[in-house]
Amino acid sequence: MTTEPVISLSGVRAELGSRPVLRGIDLTVRRGEVVALLGANGSGKSTAVRSVIGQVPVSAGGIELFGTPQRRFRDWARVGYVPQRTTAAGGVPATVTEVVSSGRLARTRFGVFRKADREAVRHALDLVGMTDRAKDSVDALSGGQHQRVLIARALAAAPELLIMDEPMAGVDLASQEVLAETLRHQVSEGATVLLVLHELGPLEPLIDRAVVLRDGCVAHDGPPPKAVGQHALPGHDHVHPHAPAGAGPMRTGLLS
Repeated sequence: MTTEPVISLSGVRAELGSRPVLRGIDLTVRRGEVVALLGANGSGKSTAVRSVIGQVPVSAGGIELFGTPQRRFRDWARVGYVPQRTTAAGGVPATVTEVVSSGRLARTRFGVFRKADREAVRHALDLVGMTDRAKDSVDALSGGQHQRVLIARALAAAPELLIMDEPMAGVDLASQEVLAETLRHQVSEGATVLLVLHELGPLEPLIDRAVVLRDGCVAHDGPPPKAVGQHALPGHDHVHPHAPAGAGPMRTGLLS
């Protein structure tokens, strides 16, 4: 029996400034799937996922989430988003717990934390191995630890769909292994996952499908290409530009 689509993009086009970035993308991610979005720098990977969560407007085509047109979709607590690695607190002094707790706000009533919310935050910290740093300032963390905090923030709301933009970029091997195990746990719990990756690395055993973008078009959609199993795609120079300062999801409940 075919499972229902969680993400559906049909003929999606998008521009950044006047430059076409997505040139008619068709992509379906079904419930329980783990899909890797691969491609060289500038191929449109990050723009594609940012269009899904509403950060990048589309000029043509349609996007649906859980069967609902994106423009009418309101239940953003079902979606966890992990942006490309950046300062977890956005330059604002904050503890690890405070940052992770911000990811739970979409599940609270009027922003009031109850016992279940605090337990969800503790569970998310435990999943990424950061419980012992819960009271520390995020400014004291390493790059890999920052990434763990960003992932814990997304997990705090117990999302059904997890979207991650290059979660392994610039992260030490120990943190990569922790993140792979965290993702393995989420998948075992039934989560649907869309990942932007430049190489599969420790995540390769979890990937059901790979979608390769080239110049804003889908060049491959199927089993992960063997040529990119452990190495960057040709043309990917390992430079990972971040979104413009201040850019964040346009939807309430998605905190970047």
